[in-house]
Amino acid sequence: MTIDARDVALLERAVELAERGRRHVSPNPLVGAVVSRDGRVVGEGWHAELGGPHAEVAAIAACAGEDLSGATIHVSLEPCCHQGRTPPCTDAILAAGLGRVVVAADDPSVKAAGRGLGILRDEGVEVASAAADSDVGRRARLQNQAFRKHARTGLPWVMMKTATSLDGRLATHSGDSRWISSGPSRELTHGWRAEVDAVVVGIGTALADDPQLTARVPDAGQQPRRVVFDSEARLPLDGRLVASVDEAPVTVITSRAASRSAVDALTASGVEVVVVSGQNEHSRVRSALAELGQRGVTSLMLEGGSHLAGAFFDAGEIDELRMFVAPLLLGGKQAPGLIGGEGVERIADAARPVELTRRTVGDDLLTIARLKEW
Repeated sequence: MTIDARDVALLERAVELAERGRRHVSPNPLVGAVVSRDGRVVGEGWHAELGGPHAEVAAIAACAGEDLSGATIHVSLEPCCHQGRTPPCTDAILAAGLGRVVVAADDPSVKAAGRGLGILRDEGVEVASAAADSDVGRRARLQNQAFRKHARTGLPWVMMKTATSLDGRLATHSGDSRWISSGPSRELTHGWRAEVDAVVVGIGTALADDPQLTARVPDAGQQPRRVVFDSEARLPLDGRLVASVDEAPVTVITSRAASRSAVDALTASGVEVVVVSGQNEHSRVRSALAELGQRGVTSLMLEGGSHLAGAFFDAGEIDELRMFVAPLLLGGKQAPGLIGGEGVERIADAARPVELTRRTVGDDLLTIARLKEW
């Protein structure tokens, strides 16, 4: 079934409503819904909290007793058809007597993948979808990149955040990096932390900065899991990460090289220790991501230094780069650069973004490079 300009406008509204659930529904996707009848909107809803009503149910409930026989619901994501934390949305749509369902994007998860729309068609409901390459279809997909990647691969979506000087340095040759970016940039970073399931650093960053890695913003929702790549389990027991383990979980990704006593001490302090193996650093990154994905981590922000960034880059597991460039020149041949690791051999092999945007934040220039789309 084709859709018209009115459908597109209501799908755009559904995508807009879906954003209201950000920071509160992961690992579920963001979803918004609009119910209309005879060209008039009679109810709107969105998935507001994990375990709460889905967008379709909320929108139907907002119709306040209206006769919905034959009405239309526009949804930013394909309705679910399985029992999860809540009943299937397809049941709610059929029970309300809705006659038409229009969706902006598909749900790629194994439990969905077109099944919901198939059930509705079998029950006589007219179904239409936005074209995958349409503006509203792409907006809806981009809104749920973490959910989509995790559904397809079992791995978290990885966003790398970094701040560099004009000459591409992460710190001075002595390791001083506070603060390269401006106050507004750091405030924005805290907001990003609130939107992901985990924040990741390497043991070098943990030892040098003793960070908390929490999201210090209003309405942060649930704090992200703090993850440290620490092959020898050296994370200090008296550091701020371990001390705040009751505030937000801490996971240490380590190797068989870690001593049993160090692992036991971390575990006794409330830290989750995950041992991963692999022939090289980037294979260990993939193993770690698989472990995190199994724990319900659908998105993470990589805040580690050059070494860890290089391992993720070599593994091909950076989906998006967000880079602040500060108006500073640091110099120094020993000063760390942006991404270490093996890198590519030829310019022709370079990773190229599918989308690139730039804007100023405080005194900094923020570049967002989307490397993959799911």
